[in-house]
Amino acid sequence: MSVDTAAIETVNQEFYTAIESADLDKMTEIWAEDTADDQVSCVHPGWTLLTGRSEVLRSWALIMANTTYIQFVLTDVSTTVLGDVAVLTCVENILTAGEEGEASFAAGKVVASNVYLRTSQGWRLWMHHGSPVLQGDDDEEEEGELEP
Repeated sequence: MSVDTAAIETVNQEFYTAIESADLDKMTEIWAEDTADDQVSCVHPGWTLLTGRSEVLRSWALIMANTTYIQFVLTDVSTTVLGDVAVLTCVENILTAGEEGEASFAAGKVVASNVYLRTSQGWRLWMHHGSPVLQGDDDEEEEGELEP
């Protein structure tokens, strides 16, 4: 594993730890600054595209304020470094408090793409895109059928 790959995967883990611990200060540190020509972006599962550092950080603040418990187990992590840009893809296996509160839990999967930029402060998150993985009955998956 290259030094860059290790650094990117460390920042990526810090990103998910910040969500789990509702640490908005750490989340703010992880995201890159907007430039004059380009803005960071984020797509949460089921949301529209958010652009601009302030809008993205506001969305994380709202998520953190309204989430009583969340835990991520990352699998299928793949990191590609292309100069000063890196793309990390992974599967987020998520456990969260269910609608009944902390007495119940819900689980789900999201496929995520995280784009990082090398900056003078180190690797910073430029784009996060999460897409939910629809889970059906095992029989339907075996037959290759998709629900509408």
